[in-house]
Amino acid sequence: MENSLESIKSTRIKLGLTQAELAQLAGVSQSLIAKIESKRVDPTFSNTQKIFETLRRMEQKNNLKAKDVMNPKIISVNAKDNIKEVIAKMREHEISQIPIIDKDVKGVVSESGILEQIQQGKDIKDLEIQEVMNETPPVISEETDINLVTNMLKYHSIILVSKYGKLTGVITKADILRKTYK
Repeated sequence: MENSLESIKSTRIKLGLTQAELAQLAGVSQSLIAKIESKRVDPTFSNTQKIFETLRRMEQKNNLKAKDVMNPKIISVNAKDNIKEVIAKMREHEISQIPIIDKDVKGVVSESGILEQIQQGKDIKDLEIQEVMNETPPVISEETDINLVTNMLKYHSIILVSKYGKLTGVITKADILRKTYK
């Protein structure tokens, strides 16, 4: 956050706060906030500190982490499973991709990968997971900032989340939308 009086209004709006809410949280009057934003007053140093500290605190509070948006229910398959079992599991749980986990993460199977093989004329019952498997998805910490997560989802359809080396959840674009735009 930029520490200039001109940044107060834009930061307040970005955080979704009204002047009255910011004033209450900072312990100043709403009219002071209005006067600062309209450049009609030069506030005291102590009031400026209160406002900036409140805005900084609110920005930190709004910074979601991977653990805040992840789906803790990890649905996975084994590399030895056949494609029909994988498709049935995807259908049952209404998901479009599923990680392959055998002691550690081996890769991911997606509807797109399966459809590509079908489009090439292959029979589903003859397919092995390795034929439709995509590379291992990224594994990130629960504390990874949401901005990094959303950037990673531009390049990967699924992200796995871990804590101390143990998988704790998955994140897809749908999870981001579900958690951040309720």
